[in-house]
Amino acid sequence: MKAQADVVIPNRLGLHARPASRFALLASEFSSRICLLKQGEMADGKSILEILTLASPRGTKLTIRAEGPDAQDAVESLVALVKSGFGEMDL
Repeated sequence: MKAQADVVIPNRLGLHARPASRFALLASEFSSRICLLKQGEMADGKSILEILTLASPRGTKLTIRAEGPDAQDAVESLVALVKSGFGEMDL
């Protein structure tokens, strides 16, 4: 099973270490392979360091892609996390 969705980074400081950590931790709860794509660059969605290499400030469009038995659930959960601003209060 495959699933993907586009998201836009909403929080003021972008996809810095704390939200990257939250993304990777949530992604690691799923058995599917998860990646983040930005303008042709790809990062392992379960690796904080790889997520940070995408250097994604506020307004950056990313694609979340998952492949595996729980791909749809993974993408839906990760989209919800991004849309929440990673739980940061200063959107």
